[in-house]
Parts: sequence; C-alpha cells; structure tokens
Amino acid sequence: MEQIIATVRGFDGALVFVPAAEGDFPEITWGDAFFYYAPDGQMPRNVQPYGTIVTKNYPDDAASDLDPPGRWRVNIQVDRPTFRDLTGEEPRGLSRPRDHSAADSVMPHPVYGALGWIAVVNPGERTTDTVVRLLREAHDAARRRFERRRHEREP
Repeated sequence: MEQIIATVRGFDGALVFVPAAEGDFPEITWGDAFFYYAPDGQMPRNVQPYGTIVTKNYPDDAASDLDPPGRWRVNIQVDRPTFRDLTGEEPRGLSRPRDHSAADSVMPHPVYGALGWIAVVNPGERTTDTVVRLLREAHDAARRRFERRRHEREP
C-alpha cells in the first residue's frame, strides 16, 4: 500500500490526502488515501478523487472483506474502453457474479463499477503493474479535466 501511495505522490501535480484523527474528516475515512490532481497542493472543491485506497469495510461496501488485518483495496476510475478490456463488460451492463474479496484480481468496484471504477484487493505480483499504470492514466485524465475547466473559466 505504501509503495502505491509513494508512486502516486511522485506524479506531477498529485495530491494524496490521508485523513487522520486530528483532522476534520469522518473517523471512517481515517487511514484511507484519496488521490487528486491538484497542482496547487490544495484539496480540490467539487471534484471527486480519481483513485482511492480503502483499508476497511464501509457500511454500504463490505463485499471485499477489508476488515481483517492486512487487507486493503485500490479503487481507480477508468475510461469505458479500459473498463471493457479489464472486465469484459460494459460499466452499466454488469451482470457476471464476482468474488469481490479475491486478492490480486482486477474487477469492477463492488459499489461503483457501474460508474466505471475498478478495484483490486491487495495488489500483488499479477496486478501491481496494472494498478500503477491505471493510476497514471487516471491522473493524466484528471489533469486534462483540470486544464479544460481552467480554460473554460478564462475570459
């Protein structure tokens, strides 16, 4: 997990936010990581992260069984062609049953798969390179969106 966080921190303009107990964020988020494109180093407003790492089950998201020690999941927003290539399905047409608790496997996110998110529990030998590549692509897409919005606001 720390290797992936360090890799994303190395991306130009990346902001990795890890809420902690002394902050203003809900306790359930403490210890998780949220990845943004933020060249000014400030938390973006009205922008979702392009990737996250979660370290525990959430009330509406327990299919990956993240509560046992040492389990965590990387979540990444990908484009539709990438989603199809990785899963064999369309994001809004998910129908195949999956074991979302399986480690080191790329699959649709158990909650946000229909929105084009993939998930990997405990990336290992089979998936770490793919995860890093997908995070780089998601970061680059977030940078392009940032630039487009900035140009639209300029007179």
